[in-house]
Amino acid sequence: MNNKVEKEYSDSDIQVLEGLEAVRKRPGMYIGTTSERGLHHLVWEIVDNSVDEALAGYCDDIEVIIEKDNSITVKDDGRGMPTGTNAKTGLSTIETIFTVLHAGGKFGGGGYKVSGGLHGVGASVVNALSDWLEVYVYHNGKVYFQRFEHGGHPVEPLKIIDDCEENRTGTTVKFKPDASIFTETTEFKYEILYERLQEITFLNKGLRIILTDARDASNIKKDEFLYNGGIIEFVRLLNANKTPIHPDIVYFEGAEDDISIEIAMQYNNTYSPSIYSYTNNIKTYEGGTHEDGVKRALTRIINNYAKANKFLKDNDDPLSGEDVREGLTMIISCKHPDPQFEGQTKTKLGNAEVRKIADDVFSKGFERYLLENPTDAKIIVEKCLTAARARVAAKKAREIAHRKGDLDVINFGGKLVDCKEKDPTVSEIFLVEGDSAGGSAIKGRNSMTQAILPLRGKILNVEKARLDRALSNEEIKTIITAFGTGIGDDFNLDKLRYHKIIIMTDADVDGSHIRVLLLTLFYRFFRPIVEAGHVYAAQPPLFCIKHGKTIKYVLNEDERDEYLASLKEGTKYEISRMKGLGEMDAEELNATTMDINTRVLRKITVGDLMAADAAFNKLMGEEVEPRRKFIEDNAVYVQNLDI
Repeated sequence: MNNKVEKEYSDSDIQVLEGLEAVRKRPGMYIGTTSERGLHHLVWEIVDNSVDEALAGYCDDIEVIIEKDNSITVKDDGRGMPTGTNAKTGLSTIETIFTVLHAGGKFGGGGYKVSGGLHGVGASVVNALSDWLEVYVYHNGKVYFQRFEHGGHPVEPLKIIDDCEENRTGTTVKFKPDASIFTETTEFKYEILYERLQEITFLNKGLRIILTDARDASNIKKDEFLYNGGIIEFVRLLNANKTPIHPDIVYFEGAEDDISIEIAMQYNNTYSPSIYSYTNNIKTYEGGTHEDGVKRALTRIINNYAKANKFLKDNDDPLSGEDVREGLTMIISCKHPDPQFEGQTKTKLGNAEVRKIADDVFSKGFERYLLENPTDAKIIVEKCLTAARARVAAKKAREIAHRKGDLDVINFGGKLVDCKEKDPTVSEIFLVEGDSAGGSAIKGRNSMTQAILPLRGKILNVEKARLDRALSNEEIKTIITAFGTGIGDDFNLDKLRYHKIIIMTDADVDGSHIRVLLLTLFYRFFRPIVEAGHVYAAQPPLFCIKHGKTIKYVLNEDERDEYLASLKEGTKYEISRMKGLGEMDAEELNATTMDINTRVLRKITVGDLMAADAAFNKLMGEEVEPRRKFIEDNAVYVQNLDI
């Protein structure tokens, strides 16, 4: 007998979302997320439209302003959006662009040969997700204006509001994100805008972009970007804190079937590659066919040169892609009239024909460079050969560290105390500073789901070491074995044994140093773990507040002051500064830092790989001066510090 009560599924259950309703209903489908990253994506959509004018040869200057009310203004001196009536919608072209999805000048017809905004949803999506948006268009000696409110609804039709100089052209868009959509934050970060706008100007030599932050009238920030050297200057900036092994930045460019490729590269004395690719100014985080073609050619050309010039003997193993990319800084920029991306967020280029074009352009240029610069060629090949020898040594070390079973892990060096649960989605591992804190953590943990790995001292700084040397470090070998993923060529994220990797160190200088060393290790050798969101930092409290029978732990001075202000007037309380992790007993460590119901964890993310790469190199690399300057610029001097 079927006792299930069925709800009727009828025609009325089928909803049709009109206009921009779909965007507001499912914003993640259009901008990826409504977090801070999605908020800034709104700016990129509008800026991309202005940059497309520059790509078409009609725009020289773009200005981006964070206004006092945290709204955004984007101005350009392009041709100005068309202001007539659109034949298909019957609306003005401006209203069509800002209210109709997939309406734009980038689907053919000759408006744009190359464009970053290809889906025709950019302007309309920004409008849909804004509290209000205004657009001003300058041409024909007139200023055209239209305002939209509450998710893209036009206040009134497009109208002329003023005269302007006869030869003035351009578009200005102003918008304020809707706080009901972006519930996490509506505050724009100057640093995020700075990095992306600087990047755009590197990729478009001769384009000027001015960024202004007008939120604080007493301290207005302003930066101007203009790079006539293009991606050559980009590589120079990325290598600023590194030591190049050959003097010149190598540059190639070429085109075929309206597809153009630019490559700039220079080797340095580090051990990690920094390769970034773009298509129509869009950063292709996951690479794609343009990056594949260049990498394939790089490996082939260096191997051919090494064999022809007897660096490699006939029976020697060829250099691998990993070998020839060690210490390489490279920018690859592709301009394509019809690029095929994976989704609106454009993370990977898929056009098959680009692979061969990129290979051809790079091959011809790099072969010529090696032949014409034998001294530099020798330096580059010898670095690749050294990397190959280190790779072989690393492979042997990996085999030693390779995990053979759970029992081996539990007994590995007598360090790891594993959890009983084998499901990685509910298992977590604490990397704990010192044996004393490790002992308390072992006693205070939930043995079913929490594993403890005490670390003795500071691990090797892998920013200054190749993989083979890192694998000779006992602490690092233990971490690799405990994680179960392998490392280097053997890395497999699916084998990760814990989906929460929690760094638990003291809130002092030594604890911070250990945390940075671990993050450097993860970023260089376990980056997919960080990108997948598996790495966290424990947040031990700084103060304990007692009043009556209540005990309250707070993370910092601000939380302390906020909590004290919430107490009734006249309440008697005691405040004590918390001890280090090693001085806490098991119960206290569990209650403050480990219990999933009361603890605070800080998730470690890589918002921008390029910025992260530069930060790790600056703080942990060989060059002392950039680190010294960073400390001097960011040091906070405090007198009469109560410790």
